[in-house]
Amino acid sequence: MKTLIGKKVGMTQIFDETGKVIPVTVIEAGPCLVAQVKSVETDGYNAIQLGYGDVKESKLNKPEKGHFAKAKLDLKKHLREFRMDSVDGVNVGDEIKVDTFVAGDRIDVQGTSKGKGFQGVIKRHGQSRGPMGHGSMYHRRPGSMGPTSTPGRVFKGKKLPGHMGRVTVTIQNLDVVKVDLDKNAILVKGSVPGAKGAILKLKTSVKA
Repeated sequence: MKTLIGKKVGMTQIFDETGKVIPVTVIEAGPCLVAQVKSVETDGYNAIQLGYGDVKESKLNKPEKGHFAKAKLDLKKHLREFRMDSVDGVNVGDEIKVDTFVAGDRIDVQGTSKGKGFQGVIKRHGQSRGPMGHGSMYHRRPGSMGPTSTPGRVFKGKKLPGHMGRVTVTIQNLDVVKVDLDKNAILVKGSVPGAKGAILKLKTSVKA
């Protein structure tokens, strides 16, 4: 499985050989260092931990600095773990660059979606509004709360207003359109979660 950590730069568009417009997201990906290798024998599962982004020593706490000191690696700002089928041939200190992916690959991109604050049921759950005439007295409210005396409560899971966004989202089966090794950039067709500057996990698609 190919894996990498990246940062969302923004969206743009490019043209293919036939002149067709392709909307793409530019992701600054890697280089990443393998900070830890986990195996079934030692940890019960196979995984690798990647570090991304340079950081000052003063920005990390003692456990984080000790983690990198044990591996004898330069300090990194972000750590992410990736489950693997096998970790054979992967060693602590290995560097993974953007050229691990090539144009035509299918990848899954995981990130944290934009926070939208407290929202009502129309925006949060896509419910319909009531009549907008002044006499209806019912416009954007959530609707009936359910039974009265029996059972006398609102059932768990009812769709109500509340906090929206800022959750982990994975977009699957995105096409890699172009890879630029000089700029550590990967162009992915379509949109990915998060705002500009958001940290993303890139890996080979599980449903390709």
